[in-house]
Amino acid sequence: MDPAASDTVGTGFQSARLWFVARSGDGLVSEPREVIEQAGLHERVAALLDELVRGPTGEGLTLLPAGTTLRHAYLDERGLLTLDLSGAFRSGFRGGAGAEELAVGSLVRTLGDNLPEVRWVMIVCEGVPLASLGGHLPLDRPLELADWP
Repeated sequence: MDPAASDTVGTGFQSARLWFVARSGDGLVSEPREVIEQAGLHERVAALLDELVRGPTGEGLTLLPAGTTLRHAYLDERGLLTLDLSGAFRSGFRGGAGAEELAVGSLVRTLGDNLPEVRWVMIVCEGVPLASLGGHLPLDRPLELADWP
């Protein structure tokens, strides 16, 4: 049997809900999307992040900087997901307090809607704790998904 053929046999798609910034800039809007089904946590998180960075296909905007990628993802037994993002997440962000909250909200809500095992999200950048993305929203502690309805 051809090994390449066996790699594609189980590949499928799954529905995901992504959250983007409303064009009005006053909140978030959801967009359903079909993404390639991934087995591992890192791959699932990376696929969702890639889709957010790519941006919406319909109404909405993305505030996640181009080049933002997932370096590592770790989920502990309590449901705390620690994301280690590339430096582009911090260095490429442009915006004030509102944009910062919407960018983080987009990421947190997308992860929460698609990874039921996650209860909190902790964001670090290049392996270093991130105090804030743009100087307004504290990111030095876990973000509880229940706070991001």
